[in-house]
Amino acid sequence: MKIDWDRRTCARKGHITYAPDELRLRSRLQAETALGEVWRCLRCGDFVLGEPHGSGPADRAPLVPRGKVLRDLFILRFLAVERAVRGVFIVLVAAAVWKFSNSQDSVRKLFDEYLDVLRPVFNHFHYDLDHSPVVGTIQKTFGYEHSTLLVVAGLLLAYALIELVEAVGLWYAKRWAEYLTVVATAAFLPLEIYELTEHVSWLKIGTLVLNILAVLYIALAKRLFGLRGGRRAFEEERESASLLEVEESAGVPVEAHGSAAL
Repeated sequence: MKIDWDRRTCARKGHITYAPDELRLRSRLQAETALGEVWRCLRCGDFVLGEPHGSGPADRAPLVPRGKVLRDLFILRFLAVERAVRGVFIVLVAAAVWKFSNSQDSVRKLFDEYLDVLRPVFNHFHYDLDHSPVVGTIQKTFGYEHSTLLVVAGLLLAYALIELVEAVGLWYAKRWAEYLTVVATAAFLPLEIYELTEHVSWLKIGTLVLNILAVLYIALAKRLFGLRGGRRAFEEERESASLLEVEESAGVPVEAHGSAAL
């Protein structure tokens, strides 16, 4: 089922109406009914009862995102939430590493005590904890130097900061955030692929696929790095949509009037 992004957004945020000074356009956006004056929404095109939200020259009408722009914004905000959740999780991991670095010996002693208690239980189910990859990885971390753990915590915090900055920028559809997301995500793809060669899991596969799709979608849809005409084509596309905003909402054929009508 095709999603009507315009009506979906109006249902959540309300309609946006505008009364242009140009009488020809004004007559196409306004009508009289038995209930009173109605104005056409600049986003979904439906008529709304009541006074318009604003008025003035047509070229000063509010630039209302519509159609494909709303769809792109929805996808960017989905990615922003995913980045934000990941960033917060990495901050928690960094804090855990930093705390572990300051109490490494006590944590090691506690871990060994629990291991001794759990070993007979796991042996009963024929599982050798002493040769477990998970246990081996944990025991290996106990051998790391304090300074090494601090570096790891710092790197994790830096990565988390990048994720959180991406999240904020993508939420507000900033172009610099789109570039940052593509570059940062692409830079970590080789590492994610390498991790899959070490251990395959559905979470790792899902994360890798999501990141590849995010890179391709943002780079192509937003025409980054000169793709599909680059920034110039992107600006022309958005400028064309904004210049024709009032006429398109009023149902005036674009071919007949073009931007000269404004």
